[in-house]
Amino acid sequence: MKMADAKRARVLALCADDFGLAPRISAGIARLAQAQRLTAISCITNSPHWEASAPLLAKLPASVDTGLHINLTEGRPLSPRLAKLWPKLPSLPLLIVRAHLGLLPRAELRSEVHAQLAAFRAATGVAPKFIDGHQHVHHLPVLRGIILDMVEHVQPLPALRNTGRVLGPGSGTKRWLIENTGGRALARELAQRVMLHNPALLGAYDFLDPNYRALMQAWLAELPREGGLLFCHPGEAAAGDPPDAIGPARVRELAYLGSDTFAQDLAAAKVTLGRVWQSGAAPAAKS
Repeated sequence: MKMADAKRARVLALCADDFGLAPRISAGIARLAQAQRLTAISCITNSPHWEASAPLLAKLPASVDTGLHINLTEGRPLSPRLAKLWPKLPSLPLLIVRAHLGLLPRAELRSEVHAQLAAFRAATGVAPKFIDGHQHVHHLPVLRGIILDMVEHVQPLPALRNTGRVLGPGSGTKRWLIENTGGRALARELAQRVMLHNPALLGAYDFLDPNYRALMQAWLAELPREGGLLFCHPGEAAAGDPPDAIGPARVRELAYLGSDTFAQDLAAAKVTLGRVWQSGAAPAAKS
């Protein structure tokens, strides 16, 4: 790439979610990271597969950050305090309703998010470089405050995934829900607390579209000058793993992200992979 082109290049942080959820998901993500096709990996630590998967993170390239993917909608709680109240974690719709009605158990959820953070540290020996939420639960009312307060006591201070400005393509309804179930409120608090975060978020779709390349090309076209974070869900075929509702989408994403075609699409869009964390106010989402 010529110097003049490099100056015009936009930066995309590419984060693979759900590491630790199942062995073949973790294996696929680790393979992409070793090939430097990712800049970040977000880890689920209350999964029964987390401890066995964590060693795969030990020899990642320095360009790949590892973070905590707080999970409150799949599987079982890690903390005894929440497990006594919720033996099984609720579905996302139920969690959203409870959060917006003020019906979440604050003390028990505080114990859970701290337990998931402790499990990350115990397995990796370090604090997470960033924190986000499985199905974006980190931006919900009550949870948002618990997590932001927790993050302020972690050293070095992690970045937070900003869900207040979600750019297309993909499902417009899904983007609206992400922004309006707590994303915009989170964006305001991140700016007020001067916390590191991504200026924009991309990657939301229904997991049904078979043409992941076309989606990626459109995301790259919408990537703003200040950059953005794109979340993805790659994984190997899940034979022998627990049932996975988005298994076929994971395989499609893994194949594309590991291909020469993806590298060509990045170059054609004048986009490079890298870190995009900022501490100022992100541009507002369009109403």
